[in-house]
Amino acid sequence: MAPLLQSARSRGAPELLECVVNVSEGRDQDVLARLADRCASALLDVHSDPDHNRSVFTLACERERLMGAVRRLAEEVVQSIDLTRHLGAHPRFGSLDVVPWVALQGWPVEDRASIEPAKRARDAFASWAASALDLPVFLYGPERSLPEVRKQAWVSRSPDLGPSEPHPSAGSSAVGCRPLMVAYNLWLAEANLAQARRVAAAVRSPQVRALAFWLRGAVQVSCNLIAPFELGPAEVADRVSALAKVERAELVGLVPKGVLEKIPRERWQQLDLSAEQSIEARLEAASGP
Repeated sequence: MAPLLQSARSRGAPELLECVVNVSEGRDQDVLARLADRCASALLDVHSDPDHNRSVFTLACERERLMGAVRRLAEEVVQSIDLTRHLGAHPRFGSLDVVPWVALQGWPVEDRASIEPAKRARDAFASWAASALDLPVFLYGPERSLPEVRKQAWVSRSPDLGPSEPHPSAGSSAVGCRPLMVAYNLWLAEANLAQARRVAAAVRSPQVRALAFWLRGAVQVSCNLIAPFELGPAEVADRVSALAKVERAELVGLVPKGVLEKIPRERWQQLDLSAEQSIEARLEAASGP
């Protein structure tokens, strides 16, 4: 068995963590290629969106190797992405926008992992980023949610670490820890932003965060499923479909196998899901024979 999977399955093995790095670049393919190269074999997936001008890099492996990969990625992001020239639909703190750490436990991965390994990784990376990259860092996780930090940053809350002013080209960063989450978008058939906002408000709940976006003549209800084992992509798609006609669905990043297998296989294609998009499948592929 490959060492990476041993760490996922064996008690007492090195901590297995995921880091889902959101960066403020979704258009420049040369920059994105350099960023991916810095992640090396820790990289499981890249999802880029030119309208949001944002990319999501999903990395996972044992803690020390993952920390090195995320640091290399962060260095390249700060060097390559100038926020003062950035245009995109998605709200953002900075070039290295959001860096959530997630503890992975069990095989298939379970929704019962302790937050503490992710919190330790968050704190270690945040301290490094504040010192090595001169980035103001806002922390989120058990203490406060990411939406709370978005509302408070630079308004009623100063950075938790690092300089008291934004980095001149990279802005600031939100570094957090959280349980497993699924990012999922529904594109509506009718290009009506007011309707999309009503739909987003209607599906918003403790299990789902939702925003509406106007993107090049189309509208999107963008969702974060923060309790995907309880309420997954199929349930959210059905809730949105009950309120407005859905043109297509879009998975951003990866999905836990346990969440995927709760959905009838015949619905996977319609919901933009497949076995190859599971965290476990990508870990298997990364680990090799």
